[in-house]
Amino acid sequence: MSTPSVVLAGGGTAGHVSPMLAIARALDRIHPEVRQSIIGTAAGLETRLVPEAGYRLETIEKVPMPRRPSRDLLRFPSRFGQAVRDAAAILRAEQADVVLGVGGYVCTPVYVAARRLGIPVVIHEANARPGLANKLGHRFAAFTGVAFEGTPLKGSEWVGMPMAREISQLDRSKQRAQAREALNLDPEKVTLVITGGSSGALSLNESIKAALTDLLGTGAQVLHLTGRDKALIGEHGALLEHPGYHQREYLDGMELAYAAADLIIARAGAATVSEIAAVGLPAIFVPLPVGNGEQELNARELVAAGGALLVKDEHFNKAWIRRNILPLLEDPQLLATMQAQSASRGITDADDRMARAALAAAGHPIEKAEKKK
Repeated sequence: MSTPSVVLAGGGTAGHVSPMLAIARALDRIHPEVRQSIIGTAAGLETRLVPEAGYRLETIEKVPMPRRPSRDLLRFPSRFGQAVRDAAAILRAEQADVVLGVGGYVCTPVYVAARRLGIPVVIHEANARPGLANKLGHRFAAFTGVAFEGTPLKGSEWVGMPMAREISQLDRSKQRAQAREALNLDPEKVTLVITGGSSGALSLNESIKAALTDLLGTGAQVLHLTGRDKALIGEHGALLEHPGYHQREYLDGMELAYAAADLIIARAGAATVSEIAAVGLPAIFVPLPVGNGEQELNARELVAAGGALLVKDEHFNKAWIRRNILPLLEDPQLLATMQAQSASRGITDADDRMARAALAAAGHPIEKAEKKK
């Protein structure tokens, strides 16, 4: 049997690129002879992240559908048609056996091109509210995997979120002491980690600053990832300092923070919610107050299972923190119960599941691929 050729498509944000690369690495593990290439645009993070990961990137034009009458709307049909032709040329050149898309602007013309060429399409949808590209592709996809069980794509399979194995295979209990040492934290103290991401941290940070004395008063220590250029400033223009409070703008390798934490406060992006469940970490989700409410939807199932609490950004203040977070930090049994419920919703092999689905659609079932190892 010939070597399978898999063309992955997606990009724009880390929310698309990261799971796509996790699937690519899984394909390499499962079938080392697989041929892979990735289609993206020249405007997204894929232009940096894909080559850094060692994969070849082909690009087509980014053609978003204009939402209002404009000159761009008049030009859309011809631009989209050209993007489909460019995608088809790449698929023919790669002799693609299957297209695996993760969503984003680039995927729509790639799905259409694959459909016209008779190439099977496999889709992963990362958000609880599907994007337009994946809604279209799902209509004729050979397989659609979703990160969240309640995602409204009829006939899809709940596979979880493909993620870096440093996170999906993390054993928090075994690595806790080492992680706390690496982060200069007390190995014995209950640890609260706070992260608002690079763009959505400002209001969250101010609420933490207001409640910091109360949080530290529980005997817990706090690791606060403030986001770039959002460090908290104390008196006289210096960085805010308190015994037990550890402030960083960012952290390379969130697996360290996950291993060190007993409780995390975070936004509710799809990757963050999925990673937190995969490692079995109790969480407080404060969805970013922009967009169409997709972050709240992402957190809904984990909250319903009892593994997390959810609070709107506008309600996340000192009073809410005192009522809801202080009791958790002071009661190990409450945290243990949340930890078990969080882990019950975690999926740690989504990358392998999607890779297997792609190989099956390409006519290379995994049983045959495994014999080649």
